[in-house]
Parts: sequence; C-alpha cells; structure tokens
Amino acid sequence: MNILITGTSAGIGKAIAEKFLEKNHNVWGFDRSESTIYKEGYTHFQLDVRDEASYPADLKPDILINNAGVQDSGEDIDINLKGVIRITEHYAFHNENIRSVVNIGSASAHTGSEFPEYAASKGGLTAYTKNVANRLAPQAICNSIDPGGVLTELNRCVMDDPKLWEQIMELTPLKRWASPEEIADWVYFVAVENRFMTGQNLLIDGGEAGNTKFIWPDMPE
Repeated sequence: MNILITGTSAGIGKAIAEKFLEKNHNVWGFDRSESTIYKEGYTHFQLDVRDEASYPADLKPDILINNAGVQDSGEDIDINLKGVIRITEHYAFHNENIRSVVNIGSASAHTGSEFPEYAASKGGLTAYTKNVANRLAPQAICNSIDPGGVLTELNRCVMDDPKLWEQIMELTPLKRWASPEEIADWVYFVAVENRFMTGQNLLIDGGEAGNTKFIWPDMPE
C-alpha cells in the first residue's frame, strides 16, 4: 500500500515510517526538515503542512498518518490542527484509494494538561478525528493515537533532569515512557489490522492521565 506520513524526519513520525517500510509498504514522507530516512520505498517531500500550494499533486495514499506537530511554538494551532485539516481534506477526500486515516494526538487532549495552545490544538484534533470518521464512512476509517510521554528529543529537557524525571515517574503507574517504536506499533495496528473501529481517540500513556499535573522546566510548583 501507499502510505503518506507527515513529520517523518524525527521522533514518532520517523519510527512510524520505518515500521511501514519494514512491512514493505511504499512511504511518502512530508517534513519541513531534510530526510533522515534512506531506505528503498521511501520518498521525501520537504514542505510545510500549512502550505497547501506546496503539496505534491497526484498522490493518492491508501493510508494517511498525520503526525507533524510542534509544542509551545506560537504555531501550535496552525500546524497541529489546521495543518492536519488541510492535509486530510486534500488527500483523504475525493480519493478512491483511501482506507484509513490516523491522527497523532496527545494525552493533553484528554486531560487539558500542558501548554494552552498545544492542549487546544490536540483537543481540536480529537473532535476533527470524529468528524472525518463520519464523513469518510463507509469507505474508510479514522482514529487517533494519543500518546502520553514518549522518549523523543522534544522531551529531552525533562528526560535529562533527574528531579523532573522523578516527579514524572511518580505520576506514571507503569514507571516509564513509551518508545517511538511502541507508538508506531499502535499506529500500524489501528491503520492496517483494524477495520471496524472508527472515530475513536486511543489514550496510550502508561496510566498517567489519572494524574494531570504537567511537569516542565520553569513551571510553577
């Protein structure tokens, strides 16, 4: 199958791309940064998801995975929510090949924790997931995977701070964060193996959502 994934140059998006490549799918990757994947079956497009004029024409993915995102950037709503809407409306609709859309959300959509615009962007994404599921049915499905803590460079500032990390682990029943590869496994299952679940927002957070205190450098006690 042909898989379109946004935000493939690092972190969760790169792990997702590599998972699908390992399963012998053809992967198209969108990212503002240059490619970091050099494998057969992968094609990289360096672009901004907000810029619809830059989207390559004639791509008709079987599966669309919206992963590109930022955090506390001043652009969170434009990229995390509006960017997803633009990509999805462009590539999932009026596409006879589409069978599944997966949006990468966040535990923040369930708890309201983290930065205001980030939480709002991911909260909007949960509603948009249901909107797309309703509109794509019965041809295709749409769900979101909403991770809690994941071991990526984006989270390095707390991962490398022993005091903050200890506080986070106190809030996390499983006493660890997910690897990007674990999230990629969930995405693959929901996108490929699942054929009946749709309109759902799956919280994958090690149980952390039961405690909503957000821990980050320079946050008030």
